[in-house]
Amino acid sequence: MLKGRHIIESTDLSLEELESLFQLAERIVEAPQRFSDRGRGKILATLFYEPSTRTRFSFEAAMLRLGGQVIGFSEPGSSSAAKGESIGDTIRTVGCYADAAVMRHPKEGAPRLASKFSSIPVINAGDGGHQHPTQTLTDLLTIRRLKGDISNKTIGLCGDLMFGRTVHSLVNALAQYDNLHFVFISPPELTIPPYILEELGSNTYEQTNDLEAVMGKLDILYMTRIQRERFFNEEEYLRLKGYYILDAEKMELAKEDMIVMHPLPRVDEIAPEVDRDPRAVYFQQAKFGMYIRMALIMELLGLGGE
Repeated sequence: MLKGRHIIESTDLSLEELESLFQLAERIVEAPQRFSDRGRGKILATLFYEPSTRTRFSFEAAMLRLGGQVIGFSEPGSSSAAKGESIGDTIRTVGCYADAAVMRHPKEGAPRLASKFSSIPVINAGDGGHQHPTQTLTDLLTIRRLKGDISNKTIGLCGDLMFGRTVHSLVNALAQYDNLHFVFISPPELTIPPYILEELGSNTYEQTNDLEAVMGKLDILYMTRIQRERFFNEEEYLRLKGYYILDAEKMELAKEDMIVMHPLPRVDEIAPEVDRDPRAVYFQQAKFGMYIRMALIMELLGLGGE
């Protein structure tokens, strides 16, 4: 169904395609050894023009666990980008060696531009403050696995909602599901962009800067960090970076079955004491990221789901 496709935005996948991916990922979760040779003879290229730990490692681990191999770079200085090579020339060259490419880039639209020149599937691993579709797949699989289904939930998204590409991707994808209510929690300077809200009905969301006031109504709390790399003014970043700190006291206000998610890395927005709370699922979330990326690689390369 997805063989040969590019994955640039979270809305590139229909609900039917998402469901198929989740079903495959869940089969991998249950019996990963059954899939350990599906990628034999295949090569994944990781093109990271911006720092990453979880996304890059999980893609590399996903390919290796499928029996494939990985080539690539973790910073542009170690590639011909440092010599001024264009994205188009880089991806055309990579297509000579690899079967699929994963690209992270600080400029919005760079992976889409690459896809126009590419002979192999291009997966967007984050482009500036725009989109991060495979983090969205990770988030949706986490909700599905831990909450039973994705519809009929109240979801709080807290922190940097202006530059948070994980939030933008997630909201775009969640808009396809039924009976969801969004609570956008941010400082006034970092509210969610209007173009994201335009895709939602006005009665499906609310905006606030008061996390404690809404904790009790949430089924899911999606925390994000204030992103230093998106600020031009260091003073503004320092003023806002401690705006929200989720701690044990705030967790007492939440439902017993609420889950706390975070795309990571965190800085100081979740106190370490929260890690001991069974409702804190962000490290489980990181592991689900590997499984959903295994499923995505299999689908894009036509490696068979059974």
